[in-house]
Amino acid sequence: MAADVPPGVQSFSQLSTRTRVVVMAGTLLGLFTAAMDQTIVSTSLPRIVASLGGLGLFPWVFTSFMITSTTAVPIVGKLTDMYGRKPFYIAGVAILLLGSVLSGSSQSMEQLIAFRAVQGLGAGMIFGIAFAVVGDVFPPAERGKWSGLLGGVFASASVLGPLIGGTLTDHVHWRWVFYINLPLGFVALTVLFFGMPALRPLTRPKLDYIGAALLMATVVPALLAFSWAGSRYDWTSTEIIGMFTWSAVALAMFTYVELHTEEPLLPMGLFRNRIFAVSAVVTFLMGIAMFGALSYIPLFVQGVIGASATNSGLVIMPMMIAMAISSAITGQIMSRLGRYRVLGVIGLAIMAAGMYLLAQMDVNATNFIARRNMVVMGIGLGMSLPLFMLAVQNAVPHRVMGIATSTMQFLRSVGGTMGVAIMGSLINSTLSSELAANTPRQVTENAPPALLARIRNPQFLLSPEQLSAVRGAFEQLGPQGTQLFEASIVAVRTSLATAIGDAFWVAVFVMAASVLVGAFLKEVPLRGAHDLESETLPATPPSPTPATPAMAIAPAAGGGDGPSGRRPLAFAAFGAGLAFVLGRLAFLIRRNGG
Repeated sequence: MAADVPPGVQSFSQLSTRTRVVVMAGTLLGLFTAAMDQTIVSTSLPRIVASLGGLGLFPWVFTSFMITSTTAVPIVGKLTDMYGRKPFYIAGVAILLLGSVLSGSSQSMEQLIAFRAVQGLGAGMIFGIAFAVVGDVFPPAERGKWSGLLGGVFASASVLGPLIGGTLTDHVHWRWVFYINLPLGFVALTVLFFGMPALRPLTRPKLDYIGAALLMATVVPALLAFSWAGSRYDWTSTEIIGMFTWSAVALAMFTYVELHTEEPLLPMGLFRNRIFAVSAVVTFLMGIAMFGALSYIPLFVQGVIGASATNSGLVIMPMMIAMAISSAITGQIMSRLGRYRVLGVIGLAIMAAGMYLLAQMDVNATNFIARRNMVVMGIGLGMSLPLFMLAVQNAVPHRVMGIATSTMQFLRSVGGTMGVAIMGSLINSTLSSELAANTPRQVTENAPPALLARIRNPQFLLSPEQLSAVRGAFEQLGPQGTQLFEASIVAVRTSLATAIGDAFWVAVFVMAASVLVGAFLKEVPLRGAHDLESETLPATPPSPTPATPAMAIAPAAGGGDGPSGRRPLAFAAFGAGLAFVLGRLAFLIRRNGG
């Protein structure tokens, strides 16, 4: 109801095309910077470890980033519903850039781990807000094409990140892997600061401090347990069971608090919304299959097929290109038709078919077969990834859109962590038994124990130098050394192909389950305009139990005990929670870093 809008307050639908383009330009730049930061480090880590030392701390470079980014997503999503998107998105980009500068200046692995945690916080804030910004600026019927563009940004970063990281490491210095973010990030900050309108809450918010603390207490031990299970510790070890128990108790307490607090961090009523509940389950299952498969596709291509490890950044390029194209096309179709249910089920089914094709690959697979299968998976992924986010935004009130959107991101990240851990454990256990069965008897009888131990770790297949060293060790065994080496390589590659194929079957069944769940998605036609009554400030003060939305676009306002006045308190509370998480991380690193 535009007539009820007070002077100085602008409706979302009244934004000019120029303003929308500027907002989305800044949002996409910030998202691309964060996505690049997530992928650009992978090809540089061996050189970083060689420079800084601390090989035993190698996994923590990823783990610290993952923990802070995943934990930040739902908390920041709620805070943006309460205090607006702009300050937190700008803060996320600024924190990411600060973490990049600090990471590039690291003098030890411990410093790099701590600064990567800072980067993770900034990236988590960006990931949790970007899709909500699309929901603010565009009505549901127009969000599809922009959501598809956001998916394309992720795909582009996944392709360019490893390539740029490897190039900078080889030809400049590994520190520039972190500094390269700065120019793009500063441009994003400038565009967002001057071009993004302020989003002012319409009700006086209350921050759920207890819920935020309990969410951290739930997420951190769970992510650590899934990261370490099957590698650092056995799944049934005291450490892993203890962390899972801690997480389960904290989750029960979090659920109880959220059901009994006036302004919950995560409104449990969202799960009574059928569209939200179905989308949440599908997103979680997609995370398991997607991240699990993406983690081990390069291992198959390099270890089994024999692609050069130096070209690791090109391994998943066909899939990401297919994902970007299908995401953009699907977004356009959704925007034109205003429908999404059938497209979602088709996308999940195509992704499941791609997983099935990947699971069928054996030691005789070629580069063409692997890339063809990855393209099929990428098409399905591009169709489904932004679609369920859009369905959720179309189904929930605007006042909770931030937390609803960020919850989808959060569930995908947690599912991905689970998928990588479960598939990794399955690969390790299957590989051990397959190697014992496939290694020729003449190899086990003639090769010394040290050489047998080396070929039982397929990592040597990923490095031309290590592969050459193993060949030389076999040739020293005498005239039959070359024959024994060839037989060993066939055995290792056959075993690795079987182990990874079995892990891909997990993804096949998970995606089949997601297709069944997705079929129950209730379709609500995408609205062609914002709900003005739900996005503008009412003429009279809200009642104690308002049915009004959370925010409107307004000139910047400060001071007082309203939203702007409480914003520093929110930042302080969030910072205190982060300090607790980082302190816990420091303790665990010191105890388990090796």
